[in-house]
Amino acid sequence: MALPRPAISPLVHTAFYRFTPLAQPEQVAAVLRELLSRPSMDGLAGSILLASEGINGMLAGCAAVVSGFEQALQHEPGFRSAFTGIAFKRSACSTRPFGKLKVRVKKEIVPLGVEGVDARQTGIDVSPLDWRELIKDPDVVLLDNRNSFEYRLGHFEGAIDPQVTNFRDFPDYVRTHAAKWKAQGKRVAMYCTGGIRCEKTSSWMRDLDLPVYQLQGGILNYFQQVPDAQRDWKGECFVFDNRVALDTRLQETATTLEDVYQAEPDGQWRLQRARRLAAD
Repeated sequence: MALPRPAISPLVHTAFYRFTPLAQPEQVAAVLRELLSRPSMDGLAGSILLASEGINGMLAGCAAVVSGFEQALQHEPGFRSAFTGIAFKRSACSTRPFGKLKVRVKKEIVPLGVEGVDARQTGIDVSPLDWRELIKDPDVVLLDNRNSFEYRLGHFEGAIDPQVTNFRDFPDYVRTHAAKWKAQGKRVAMYCTGGIRCEKTSSWMRDLDLPVYQLQGGILNYFQQVPDAQRDWKGECFVFDNRVALDTRLQETATTLEDVYQAEPDGQWRLQRARRLAAD
């Protein structure tokens, strides 16, 4: 008689970031790599970026291991409380999101292309429950702070697509329109997938004397906190891992990379790059 197969624990995806000064990010990376090499962290895969401005990461594994990592990141003495209280956004996985585990140090955890931005000085955070009311205000300009292919896959109703192909292009769009928005007495509301792009952009936009509001925790937090998010959100949400896209219930959809990139001018390059990253 065949023995029963052991149950396979479902995978959980966790995303996190924090803008916080790290004087020696290489040392922080060394502590992080040692932490992730422990037997208690077996099965984790994903990518974590570190820079002097902070941390940005996405990992997946079984729920118990993910919880263990989340606790360790906040309380490991080697991090000197830099990540205590950091917010984690979780979602379920049908597809394994990542192939390998990588910890890297870069110049920025999210490259805006503007020097000297202190992303700790952000615009006004708006909770998911208050966001719906804000974006209905006719005096609000609602900006999608993502790439155009992400916008086309799904967006908040009434949002503007700035027509950017790279996050570094976003400041040029804002500079072009800032004077008009101020003359019209407009407020600017922005959103992105998890919140990190908006935090860095809103920090820079404060110097343009624009009233800037950002969706707290981004689209994924909105889906998590608002049961009827489909009232405001049209389509799906692109995610930068092997799951490709999620619906408003944070469930993986049937959308493929080909569906996402086939209409893009540089679609073949993006598709090849995405497949290469998926294999890493």
